[in-house]
Amino acid sequence: MSEYKKIIDKIKPEMEKTVKHLTDEMKRVRADRATPSLVEDIIVDCFDQRLPLKQLAAISCPEQRQILIQPWDRNYIKDMVTALQKAESELSPTVENNAIRIILPPLTEEYRKSLLRLLSGKKEEARVNLKRIREDAWGKIQNKFQEGEISEDDKFKGKEELQKLIDDYNKMAEEIIEKRENEIKG
Repeated sequence: MSEYKKIIDKIKPEMEKTVKHLTDEMKRVRADRATPSLVEDIIVDCFDQRLPLKQLAAISCPEQRQILIQPWDRNYIKDMVTALQKAESELSPTVENNAIRIILPPLTEEYRKSLLRLLSGKKEEARVNLKRIREDAWGKIQNKFQEGEISEDDKFKGKEELQKLIDDYNKMAEEIIEKRENEIKG
């Protein structure tokens, strides 16, 4: 295997990690529909531990704008409500019997616009990160060329493959953002 291919193979996991991070971030951005991912990673302080909500309760969405949280132990309810209120100011959890219910208000036009700005920022962050990874790999390929470890042809093949890879990952990031934008726009 050529040296430039080894360099490119080493950066693929980093690029995948960037796209996965973007995907995870998008799950936390509220669209017009309630999903467990909006609250499941909120950290709850209980019994001298910090645990994500999904480890303390069953989370479901019985209706389009409703999240139902059913704690495994009812002693967690107060701590969960506190964590939910701290994490998301727009959430207003109500306790019913041994469960917490959250009714999400309809998205206002102003809130939709702020979400779209947030998405734009996340897309730019992913794009910049992918570009940084590509630049690091290109620098390594150029160093291998200067050290005589790869030919000039391989250097340019490496540059072409890097560009194709970055284009593919940018396209993936674009599709992830576009899907979420369409959900927000309704």
